[in-house]
Amino acid sequence: MFQFLSLRPLLALAIVGMVGSTPACAADKAPVTDKMSPNGTFDMLEANIQSIQKALAAKKISSEDLVKFYLARIDKYDQQGPKLNAVITLNPKALEEAKALDTERRTKGPRGPLHGIPVVLKDNYDTFDMPTSGGNKAMANSQPAKDAFLAKKLRDAGAIIIAKTNLHELARAGTTMSSRGGQTLNPYDLTRTPGGSSGGTADAVAANFAVAGMGSDTVNSVRSPASAVNLVGFRPTYGLLSRSGIIPAALTQDMAGPLTRSVADAAVMLNVLAGVDPTDAITAAARGHIAADYTAFLKKNGLKGKRLGVVQAIVGTDPEVNKVFNKALDDLKAQGAEIIYIQDPNFDAGKISKECDVQVYESNPNLDDYFKTLGPNAPIHSSAELIATGTLDKSIQKLMNDSQALMPNNLSDPNYKKALENGAALRVLVKKTMDDNKLDAMIYPHQQVLVAKIADGGQPGRNGILASIAQTPAITVPGGFSTPNADAALGVPVGIEFMGRQWSEPKLIEIAYAYEQATKHRRLPTLTP
Repeated sequence: MFQFLSLRPLLALAIVGMVGSTPACAADKAPVTDKMSPNGTFDMLEANIQSIQKALAAKKISSEDLVKFYLARIDKYDQQGPKLNAVITLNPKALEEAKALDTERRTKGPRGPLHGIPVVLKDNYDTFDMPTSGGNKAMANSQPAKDAFLAKKLRDAGAIIIAKTNLHELARAGTTMSSRGGQTLNPYDLTRTPGGSSGGTADAVAANFAVAGMGSDTVNSVRSPASAVNLVGFRPTYGLLSRSGIIPAALTQDMAGPLTRSVADAAVMLNVLAGVDPTDAITAAARGHIAADYTAFLKKNGLKGKRLGVVQAIVGTDPEVNKVFNKALDDLKAQGAEIIYIQDPNFDAGKISKECDVQVYESNPNLDDYFKTLGPNAPIHSSAELIATGTLDKSIQKLMNDSQALMPNNLSDPNYKKALENGAALRVLVKKTMDDNKLDAMIYPHQQVLVAKIADGGQPGRNGILASIAQTPAITVPGGFSTPNADAALGVPVGIEFMGRQWSEPKLIEIAYAYEQATKHRRLPTLTP
């Protein structure tokens, strides 16, 4: 088994032979656009998938160049100052894989839309060649026998999994703190969290440690970090993507989703990832609902004529968030959208969480089923055994130990059955509300307040549970920033969330892309220039 103790051996390789023989300490000072610079070199910082593929095809860069570039940035910004602490495991064969993919491109052509593209995975995705720890110390050497279904899809499309990223331990909360990885910092304000639970993935994409990344979302966990670090986070319709080989939190709500720097990259990722998985029964519902090409819906006029319903119950009263949200509404109207205000207290996120969230019932039984897939030689064999190690982050240990929550055998609890019934009723209400108001999507700030300070110990005011329980797609996109201050040179990012009907990913892409292109709120963190 590989030992994953330090980035230094790999970075020693990366330093030698950087793009144009640039030293690693200067690699991050390469030009900063996604097009060819005047001197003919390719600007990798903030580059998107399609522009990188064009540069690879034109032999302006190689996949090896890309990997070296990102490895150097990981070393500089994750391991040295400002020590974002996003990466939990580095792929020791990333350079080797990149070279092989470069050879394959020359001899056979690209195998798929992600050929040679470095990506990161949240460390709850199984990988056959790296441990999958869920952020837990006792699982640091837990080695799955095969890739998660989506990890294999990424590799089959030519992606290089350059690293596994930190998460809130076992994806159970929203500030990205784990016993194995520690606290991940927000690159826009080091005093704040990057949201969670997919905060390590979000940091890695926002700071340009990779081109794109994958997270998981049980309540908020792809969209919360997207909002916190100025990214696009996409939770698809329940069933569009497989969860096989991802450490579960609550399978009634769990979904996988991409984190990207642009809506266009999210569409490319969906092209690769969407599909039926025989080992995940919920994906059978996706038959007939998978678009031939999600990038076909990248339309700059995609907002024209769209009816968007503002969910008033979850807008909140924070002046900084509402300043951004109200400006977003003005921008949407300017692009031809019609705004309708929805007044219904049943959409309150706190009410939905209290009445519909099933994590407390499903968490440990689902985790027990996952441990069975790892075989007899796994370091941990059950949720009870994991609790007994005493290694869990203190916030998660309390949840796992609490006699009122997360106990191993309570799927027969009548309160669990009631929560499932409440969730089904919410889905009916969402559809009826959208039908009655002829809505193309609902809209709200992903968080009612700015992303939490690390010292706060938790994240209030997140709104993602609406889409999680409704089992509908939702995309969070950069909406702007709060007022800049001494801790946040650009201000703190605020994400705007669009939620559609089930299987309405194409329409959501139209809406989100048109808004993104009209506003262009994406900014590289000043701490990782």
